[in-house]
Amino acid sequence: MIARDFLDSLAATAAQALGSGIEQIFGPGSRAKILGPFSWADLAIFGVFVLVVLLVNALAASLIRRKSKEPAAEPESQGWRRQLFGAIGKPLYALIWIYGIYLASMPLFLAVPDGGKPDALRSLLARACDLSVFAILFWLFFRLTHVLELRLAEWTSRTESKLDNLLAPLLGRSLRVVVPVMGIILAVPVIGLDPQYEGLIKKASSILIIGAVAWVLANAVRIGEKAVLASYDISASDNLQARKVYTQVHVIAKTLLFIIVLFTVASILMCFEEVRRFGTSILASAGVVGIIIGFAAQRTIANLFAGFQLALTQPIRIDDVVIVEGEWGRVEEITLTYVVIRIWDERRLVVPLNHFIEKPFQNWTRTSAQLLGSVFFWVDYTLPVAELRAAIKDIVEKAPLWDGRFWNLQVTEATERGMQLRVLATASDSGNAWNLRCYLREKLIEYVQTHYRNSLPRVRLDAPGLNGSAFTHASIPDSART
Repeated sequence: MIARDFLDSLAATAAQALGSGIEQIFGPGSRAKILGPFSWADLAIFGVFVLVVLLVNALAASLIRRKSKEPAAEPESQGWRRQLFGAIGKPLYALIWIYGIYLASMPLFLAVPDGGKPDALRSLLARACDLSVFAILFWLFFRLTHVLELRLAEWTSRTESKLDNLLAPLLGRSLRVVVPVMGIILAVPVIGLDPQYEGLIKKASSILIIGAVAWVLANAVRIGEKAVLASYDISASDNLQARKVYTQVHVIAKTLLFIIVLFTVASILMCFEEVRRFGTSILASAGVVGIIIGFAAQRTIANLFAGFQLALTQPIRIDDVVIVEGEWGRVEEITLTYVVIRIWDERRLVVPLNHFIEKPFQNWTRTSAQLLGSVFFWVDYTLPVAELRAAIKDIVEKAPLWDGRFWNLQVTEATERGMQLRVLATASDSGNAWNLRCYLREKLIEYVQTHYRNSLPRVRLDAPGLNGSAFTHASIPDSART
């Protein structure tokens, strides 16, 4: 508004001076009307103002190019200067043209008699100029926030502080939201809407502010979550501490986001008088409503409290290996109401949170990822266990998946047909334990087949009438051979 008033007085003064000069040079004929109410002098003044705008725009472009390419004392300042003047350039050119068009059009409006459509057009032009200038300034501030965000990112990359990595992205993202919201709020008086829309504008402004604050808080939670988890590598082999922190941070972050959304929705609804009156009536009967809601949301509330309990006691964690409902898998996601288990065959098992509080389940990585794998197989009594134990020792110690902690071979059962052997071997995690068991099973079968083929499981037959003689294929009667 102040700049436009200055342009109005400048245009009037300059138009009067230029008109007098043109009349002295070209004579009274320069005031003759050639295009409606406009004379040669009016068109000449308009052309002079356009030339001045072009000159100012060219000077501004030349200045910005020279400043952005000007060598700096430090190499880092060169990049900062290039980004800054690059952000200022286009909005500045647009601002020059907006004010230039308004300034150049003023002599034409001054040449038109007062009253009627010219005044309406002049008022419309003034309104368009104000809105355009505001939009350009808004664009400029938005580009400057982008430059500031880039500079903060470069600055934090050179520091070792974890706090910088948290605050710098949060500040940049917050400015992206705060600047547009404040711009919209400040644009309302410039637009000059009717008073009947004042209540709607206030509500819309309040909702925008509440939404902006909620967005900033939600981003603060997400960035804080990333900053905390950045120090822990969940893909490491020994990731027990990382899984503990991941689980706690994820559950706490989801809880905070839920609270932020809840308060945001409640605050927005309270901006409306109808909802506020409804809320007062609800508070008057809070006891009955509380009981009804408690019964209706019993399971939801139970799952919510189960989530807090899981975060604190941690019977399960992110990436834990568990057996739930007879399915083997890893904990992929923990939400406020359910847990997602990624089963070994890529299926997903979704389990309510209170299942892990109320029912038993297996957690193979509760205190450590290390496991003891077992392999069972049956052999005949003729197999020498001591020789097989020596062979097993060589097989296990050469296995790449064995972690070197423990192994043994034992006879765990003996029946009338054979004996059961069990090989135990340790591995670093459940996946390696499974593959190690399969590897040992294959090697054991191969070894027995190669060295003790006659000691594989067999069925003995004591046929009456053979008098203890050797039981061979030839001794079986023809009628009994099948």
